[in-house]
Amino acid sequence: MKKQIFIISFILLVLFAVFSGCTGQGDNGSGSGQAGNTSEILVYCGAGMSEPMEEIASRFTAETGIVVNYNFGGSGTLLSQMELTEKGDVYMPGSTADFNTAMSKGFIVNDTEKLVVYHVPVIAVPKGNPAGITCLADLGNEGVKVELGDASACAIGKLSNKIIEKNGLNKTIYPNVVTRAATVNEIVLQTSLGTVDGSIIWEDLGDSDALEIIYIPNSQNIVKIVPIGVMTFSENPDEAEEFVEYVSSEKGLSVFEDYGFTTYPADNYADVKA
Repeated sequence: MKKQIFIISFILLVLFAVFSGCTGQGDNGSGSGQAGNTSEILVYCGAGMSEPMEEIASRFTAETGIVVNYNFGGSGTLLSQMELTEKGDVYMPGSTADFNTAMSKGFIVNDTEKLVVYHVPVIAVPKGNPAGITCLADLGNEGVKVELGDASACAIGKLSNKIIEKNGLNKTIYPNVVTRAATVNEIVLQTSLGTVDGSIIWEDLGDSDALEIIYIPNSQNIVKIVPIGVMTFSENPDEAEEFVEYVSSEKGLSVFEDYGFTTYPADNYADVKA
């Protein structure tokens, strides 16, 4: 009888050890050997900054072990998603307008805002510039097909409207607008394909063999500053703040420079206010 009890106890002990080994913390394939301790953050980011931000995330994760997940989209669309889900850790829209709205709604932790880069609107035309566009006013020429961003969905759409209205070109350019896009990336694609004759995009997205860029004089333009901050919904506020600090540090800013952004602050945009 004692022998049977001993055997049963031994079998139970072995089974416990096996299953404990299967369910315990182990290597998750990340190479860190600390699976289960890996933190993750969700970043809402304007679509026009996807390339540099993906590289920054890769470097940040390699240095800290914190995994960065992105939700890229139009700044206004992201704001609506944040309000609906009340989830996320960091917000980085294409300009301060939507960021200030998020702050007014209590979505941003006080004193976590950092100013990162300038977003400079430019005119984009297909390679060869078939419509002969040379300035902002030419977007209003007869027969010119124009694409702008959706003002309710993305920062460049809202800003394009303001630039057009600032220069009194409402009556000439607006009738030429054949489509509105939810993200600036869609505008870049359609302009590159020659679907439209001209559009307004961010300067840093103009580095393409399929596009030509026409600069808008500062006196006619409206340049914006890109902010970043920690969200009040964050379940990982320390990690979120560490990411914000990294993006706005020399390490993060150097990546933006590699992608054609002008980093904040810059003398040539000293009069631009957040």
